Amino acid sequence: MLFDIDDTLFDYTSSERTGLLGHLAAEGLLESFPSPEEAVALWRGIMEEEYTRFLRGELSFEEQRMVRVRRFLGRAIPDQEAWFGRYSALVTQAWAAFPDAAPVLEALAPHFKLGVVSNSSLQHQRTKLTTLGLLDHFGEAIVCSHEYGRAKPHPEIFLAGCELLGLPPGQVAYVGDKYDVDALGARAAGLRAFWLDRAGGSAVQEEGVTVIGSLEELVAALSPGRSTGGRAG
Repeated sequence: MLFDIDDTLFDYTSSERTGLLGHLAAEGLLESFPSPEEAVALWRGIMEEEYTRFLRGELSFEEQRMVRVRRFLGRAIPDQEAWFGRYSALVTQAWAAFPDAAPVLEALAPHFKLGVVSNSSLQHQRTKLTTLGLLDHFGEAIVCSHEYGRAKPHPEIFLAGCELLGLPPGQVAYVGDKYDVDALGARAAGLRAFWLDRAGGSAVQEEGVTVIGSLEELVAALSPGRSTGGRAG
């Protein structure tokens, strides 16, 4: 089993919101935005655009952070790195795994080799998994796009994860929260694809993609005789 991390095992969205709003309040900037939700939406939109540039190799991991600050504030500030550092510290304080992450990994560990394929940097994600108490489930079976040089949904990074597990793709499943990047990317690489749709309400019934609403549903979906397409549960 290979897993995505952010918004799959780790509640990235909630920690980002908590950290950003706390940071803006501490910096006296919250009232500069029409509402807290609009501030969060702007930050997330900029993040998605600039992080995509990082994944394409147009920006370094550090550069995309600085560009995000300039765009978000609408101007350059004297020490953007320190500004982002204060934001990041508050986000880190809010880091939390989803409640179902640790129990499901513990349930799967006796029966499956577990690993991670992530569009991020290895140091950042290992630190995150250590803080969340999840690193021991994966050991060294972690491949990240920054070091590997390919990002999801490219098939090669999924295949690199399979190599770390010592298994062919046909014997490996992948679980992630992004439909195009995670589910369709894993399926195209020959893995069994699980799309984690925590919000629910998806009408996806595509062949080769199993939709689950929680990690707890993953255990049931992996039982013998379950379908490889549609929604589990």
